Order: sequence, then structure tokens, then C-alpha cells
Amino acid sequence: MANFGLARLTVVDQFAPPWREARSAIGAPELLRAARETASLAEAVSACTLVVGTGSLTYRKPEQPVVELPDLAPLVERELARGGRVAVVFGSEKHGMTREDLSLCHCLAVIPTHEGQPSMNLGQAVAVCLYEIAARGPAAAGGGFGKTESEATEAEPALSATSGNLEILGGLIQEAMEAAGYSPRSMQAANRHDLHLMLRRMTLSALDTRRALGLFRRILWRLRHFAGSGQDRRI
Repeated sequence: MANFGLARLTVVDQFAPPWREARSAIGAPELLRAARETASLAEAVSACTLVVGTGSLTYRKPEQPVVELPDLAPLVERELARGGRVAVVFGSEKHGMTREDLSLCHCLAVIPTHEGQPSMNLGQAVAVCLYEIAARGPAAAGGGFGKTESEATEAEPALSATSGNLEILGGLIQEAMEAAGYSPRSMQAANRHDLHLMLRRMTLSALDTRRALGLFRRILWRLRHFAGSGQDRRI
């Protein structure tokens, strides 16, 4: 990250304190000291409007759009130019990103590797991805990526919903589904996974998300208010 000019590092459910004291991080002690720690990926990316997962297609069938590595920088650049915030997520050294982790991502960036050796060392994978963003991003040569929020113009597309707001909406929809008896309790985890994916595929704007939250809050209130009363439950 320090090599390519990025400084915002978040570590999810970190294994042990020694990562902050890594002696091999020459020139990057401030980056490690300033790194944020969270207990979950959902918390880590809650403020982001574009979440990019990384991995190989060798052992998985993708459930979200796949982005070839050379196309990653333009995608990041466009989102930052409209005032959004981007997270590029890497999994653990041993197992990579889980299916549940990937359900929180808008897309999956794939590093092209030889079919005989698709797995990459975590540090190498990070370096390759960040090099692509730094080298191909038009604004990178100027010392930054895209515009700041104050520079975004009204003519640009409406800002996307943050991952955190999509999580709130997904939770509310799931509550409404449960109140309506949509499916058995045994299906709740699968429903939650599908909702994660669906909401990110829809690319909702921040305004659309607020409207949807109001709609489902009303639906949920009606379902709970009339539950067991025998009254007309039409919404």
C-alpha cells in the first residue's frame, strides 16, 4: 500500500497484534499504526459505495459480476470521481474470501494467473491489484484518485448507497419476510445471503435506498400491527 500511495488500511478480525509491529514494513510504520480494526467485513466497508472482492475463479462459481484486473482501475476511478468511496477486499492468506464475504461485494476482481498455479501469495496479490489501480487510473499520476466530495458536480450520477445502508435495508426486508411468513426459519441464512447479492446487483442510489427503507418500515409496521388481529392486512 505504501509503495502505491494508499494509506487507509482496515484489518478485519485480525489474528494477533504482531501485524502492527511488522519489521519488514520499511517506510510504512505510520500506515500500520493508523490502521483500523473491525470485527466484521460488513463494519469495515459500511461507508463504501463500491466494494470490490478479489480472488480466483478456479474453485468457485461467482455470484456477482466479474471484473478482469485491467478493468479494475477505470471502475475505481469512476466511483471516486462521482464522490463515492471504494474498498478493495482481500481474504486471508490460507483461505481467501469466503462466499459470505463475497456476498457483501458489488463485483469480483480476478487476477489472471496460469491455470497450473492459480493461487497467489496475499502480499503479491495486493501489490498486483494496487499497481493496476495506481498505473492505469488517470488521476493517479496527479497524486490522488478522482475528485473529492466537494468537487463532485450535480450533473454526475446520483451517489450510490453505502454498504452500511444496504445492510440496514437488507435486515429490514428480512424482518418483513419473517413477519409475513415468507419461508421456513431454516431458509433465513440463505435468504440473507441472496438479499446481500441482490441489493448490490441493483446498484441503488442513496435516495432510492432511503425510499425503500421507508416503504419496508411501513410494510413491517402493518404486518406486526395486524398480526393475529384478524383485521384486513392489505398494505
